[in-house]
Amino acid sequence: MSDKVDKVLTRISVNGVVHERWIEPRQHLVDYLRDEIGLKGTRTGCEQGVCGACAVRIDGETVRGCLTLAVQADGAVVETIEGVSDSGAIGDLQHAFLEHNALQCGFCTAGMLLTADDLLKAVPGANREQIRAHMSGNYCRCSGYHAIVDAVETTRETRRLAIRSGERNE
Repeated sequence: MSDKVDKVLTRISVNGVVHERWIEPRQHLVDYLRDEIGLKGTRTGCEQGVCGACAVRIDGETVRGCLTLAVQADGAVVETIEGVSDSGAIGDLQHAFLEHNALQCGFCTAGMLLTADDLLKAVPGANREQIRAHMSGNYCRCSGYHAIVDAVETTRETRRLAIRSGERNE
């Protein structure tokens, strides 16, 4: 048997840029994004899909990058924290996290922001209990969850008012 691993040609659109590369079939998406493309915002935390630090979107659905193989994203559209941040899509949420001190070391923040944005899109009127339940799959060891829930709640209200005033399309 050979120690050589056959590589697979993949074509993945990441934050609007198509990347075509030969990669090992066993490479995780989070490692592909960090090591092959240089996007360091997505973090490897527990490597078991539990902590949420590695959250990214594939074709609009949030997945755990540590449980997803890069070859599974072949032909897909991947969004990372850099993409949604640079586009301004979550600027209000980022501002609320800052205002409520809902981030400290920043390790979990990317996953928290993507997860919170998903909730606010799916359930625009989410109450505190729903926010807590939805965010429960994302771990933070520094800031405490009250500040995170406060930030998501503030963003919920900001977006609700913006929709009412016609400033935001949902």
